[in-house]
Amino acid sequence: MLAHRMQLWRTTNAAVALSSAASRFPPQGAMEGKRDLHLQMMSRGGSLPLVSTGKWSNPRQLRFASTGATAAGVSAANSTSSGGDFMQAVSTTELVDLPDLPAAPTPPPADGLDIVDVVNLAGEPSFASIGLGGWSPVGMVQNCMEFLHCTWDIPWWGAIAMGTLAVRTIIFPLVILAQRNSAKMNNNMPQMQMLQLKMTEARQSGNAIESARYAQEMMLFMREKGVNPLKNMLVPLAQAPLFISFFMGLRQMANTPVESMRDGGLFWFTDLTMADPFYLLPMITSATLYLTIEIGTDSARLSAANMNTMKYVLRALPIVIFPFTMNFPAAILTYWACSNFISLGQVAVLRIPSVRDYFKIDKMLTHAPSSLPPKKGFVGGMKESWDNMKITKEIEERQRLDEIRFAKAGKGPLVKTFKFDPTKAAKPVAVEPHMRLKEPPNKQR
Repeated sequence: MLAHRMQLWRTTNAAVALSSAASRFPPQGAMEGKRDLHLQMMSRGGSLPLVSTGKWSNPRQLRFASTGATAAGVSAANSTSSGGDFMQAVSTTELVDLPDLPAAPTPPPADGLDIVDVVNLAGEPSFASIGLGGWSPVGMVQNCMEFLHCTWDIPWWGAIAMGTLAVRTIIFPLVILAQRNSAKMNNNMPQMQMLQLKMTEARQSGNAIESARYAQEMMLFMREKGVNPLKNMLVPLAQAPLFISFFMGLRQMANTPVESMRDGGLFWFTDLTMADPFYLLPMITSATLYLTIEIGTDSARLSAANMNTMKYVLRALPIVIFPFTMNFPAAILTYWACSNFISLGQVAVLRIPSVRDYFKIDKMLTHAPSSLPPKKGFVGGMKESWDNMKITKEIEERQRLDEIRFAKAGKGPLVKTFKFDPTKAAKPVAVEPHMRLKEPPNKQR
């Protein structure tokens, strides 16, 4: 009897707990668009898992799992039950409404960058992703370097050399024009030097009129022969912006740095982002620059003292810049050395007679020393240049004083430079009778 009463008591408690839990659930129609509610049954020795109520329309389908003492009690109750389905209830029931699952996080914005903008064809970080490139002259040089390196799989030293060769090929027509002008100047050097010497002597003697006349004769002579000294500056003027763009672009690439440039060198300078540890690249750059200057000044030599002075200054330039170039990254010196070698190669090719005939460059004539004015050394050239500067300054000072005097004479009061005042009427002069001229005999008749 006691066991029967315990079974009835447990069945009653289970039915009461089930009815109270079902009354707390909303209708199934209200569950649309929401997550199922879960019933958590708490017992003394453990907790029951969450059970979805939407799936259990029949209370007889509810099954509970527990651990510890609760599982033992349930197994004991099941073993002592003699018939029918029943459910085990626990002392405490708790209904938990869990919040909805959060939405999936959105990826951070990529600022309009595609995967191609982040990684180039070689699998390296693109220049756009590390702040290089662009549409400025420096950025265009960097884009060309990246194109050569990534598209054609060329090492960085080869990309720099090919870029330098392409640029020097583009300005090669300007080199031909400069060589034509240099040949004409060399062939007409005696006449030009004589006019230049006469103009200098007239300037030193203070005769501005003679100096201007010889300068006019020099201009007419050069126009007649098709000679223009400014044409010799075409190549330097064209190379200056290109050199600056390459210099700044490669320096930014080395300072960023572009990681693949650390092993993109050649021979002993494998790291293009660092200076040459053996100082061989700076020495090669200075030596090739000296040879370029020597060949260039010989092909465009002038007799003027300032050009001779400039020649000496240019000869000292490679030695002066060596302490600075020795600390440059190897990428910059690679470009500089390649440019100098290309210049030497172009001049050597243009010395071939057949090539000169093809490009219509006159043959260089060799003049006898007697037909040329005596050459002056470095000291004499510097002294003559200093004298010319002093004379030019004195002439400019005289012109300035003349302009001041002319303006003062036109605006200031009249200066009396005459004996009688021309603004007043002159008094009639009485003529004596003996001073009268006699009329000719024919008039008397």
